Amino acid sequence: MLLKIKRLNPVVRMSMLVFAAVLAAALVVLGAKLWHLRYGEKLAPIVALDADLADAVYFDPILPPEGPLRVYHLGHSLVGRDMPAMLAQLAGKGHAFDSQLGWGTALRAHWEPLVRINGYRRENAHPNHQPAHKAIESGTYDALIVTEMVEIRDAIRYFHSGDYLFLWAQAARKANPEARVYLYETWHPLDDPEGWLERLDRDLDLYWEGEILRPALAREGLGGPIHVIPGGQVFAALVREIEARGGVGNAARREDLFALNADGTQDMIHFNDLGAYLMALTHYAVLYHRSPVGLPHQLRRADGTAADAPDAELARLMQETVWRIVTNYPKTGVAQAGG
Repeated sequence: MLLKIKRLNPVVRMSMLVFAAVLAAALVVLGAKLWHLRYGEKLAPIVALDADLADAVYFDPILPPEGPLRVYHLGHSLVGRDMPAMLAQLAGKGHAFDSQLGWGTALRAHWEPLVRINGYRRENAHPNHQPAHKAIESGTYDALIVTEMVEIRDAIRYFHSGDYLFLWAQAARKANPEARVYLYETWHPLDDPEGWLERLDRDLDLYWEGEILRPALAREGLGGPIHVIPGGQVFAALVREIEARGGVGNAARREDLFALNADGTQDMIHFNDLGAYLMALTHYAVLYHRSPVGLPHQLRRADGTAADAPDAELARLMQETVWRIVTNYPKTGVAQAGG
């Protein structure tokens, strides 16, 4: 067919190629619209919800789960494979999990079938992968944990983060009205020109809550609150403790919680085993409403190999820091310590 087109008059050939391109684009749009109808992407109306009203949603903590949880992780490399596997080891017998990951993937890309997820095959080549829509529609998960791509401002501006948080939460609750939904707050690169700690201090209220969580809460039909796993806040608190003390155990500075690239240079955003352990503790505390103090700190990666472990002093500080942050941030849904 392509050979026959090449033999045509150049003007006719160009017209046919333009028509083919237009037709292809139209089919993509039509397919997307049909998918939107399939998954109910016509968004519910927004109701008035200012910051005070949004905060009031979290006035009362939720009850701790009665037993082990089946959890679905939706996100990217700041979730990774090892952190959910560490969480499962901390939670113990009965905890189960599946996931869908990509490289820097937005919530919108996970939702839309015609948007390519970079790194999909590589990141999901493991036994705990389940395709996201199929998994959520099964109604078999007790908790859905989602995170958004960073740069967070780009995610909000170009990929409508609040809308897609709502859609994922709504889908989970349609399949299982008792499902708990969590937004996992992450972080930006260590070398962010606006300052890494400065952005963690600012971005939680400004973007994660103000531009993602609050718009999702403001739509009718959500079926319940969306709680927060404050990963960035835990990282900030721990780093401040470590650096103020001139080092704790086997970590002396923030970079010691982050990976190295293959050439030995510093990876500015992806955690190493120590950081993965810290985030696993954070997920454990929020999901199970239990203090992580005293939990094991010598764990395995997803592939079964021994993870680089924090020493006892650093592990204790990590565990105490996680519980302090989680129990002092109402949007986790966890009751305040001693409350």
